[in-house]
Amino acid sequence: MSGERHDLTLVLASANPDKSREIRDILAADGVRVLSRPAGVPDVEETGTTLVENARLKARAIARASGRVAVADDTGLEVDALDGAPGVYAARYAGEGATYDDNVAKLLGALAGKGAEERGARFLTVALVSFPDGTELFAEGVVRGRIAEARRGTSGFGYDSVFVPEEGDGRTFAEMQPEEKNALSHRARAFHALAMRLRDASG
Repeated sequence: MSGERHDLTLVLASANPDKSREIRDILAADGVRVLSRPAGVPDVEETGTTLVENARLKARAIARASGRVAVADDTGLEVDALDGAPGVYAARYAGEGATYDDNVAKLLGALAGKGAEERGARFLTVALVSFPDGTELFAEGVVRGRIAEARRGTSGFGYDSVFVPEEGDGRTFAEMQPEEKNALSHRARAFHALAMRLRDASG
């Protein structure tokens, strides 16, 4: 690993402990140091209608508050049989303040009676870096899969207990160890691609 890779330091916009831990682990493999969001910075309202817009809102807010390079992401789950829902609203699919369990329960209910061929889905993550001068870089990561008929596994978070990636071995993300999930997940792909863009941009 080259020396300059360790010179990359980003302030993380997310305050979600599950997501923050995963992002730190992913970026550590690329030699990127991640700092926690500054204390006292309020949550940023995700009013965007796309993943890029929401990631930009969060990253810009933290870049302004910290005066440093900030990184944020937003993730959507698009289910074929639901015409792409919940999409950008995945985190609040069951309503504002919904828990992981609430969202998964609503999704399973919406797909009740659907066969395996109707359960295709994809996870999409946009990871975006905002610089204090207002410039930005972003990258996307996608993984195709299907929604299981019932929850399986206890690792991960969000929809991990019902998402079975096509490139896996039939297990849900929640049945995998973190390093197994990070080897093929949408979030890992987005952040690895972003780290590469940052290195290229820094010369």
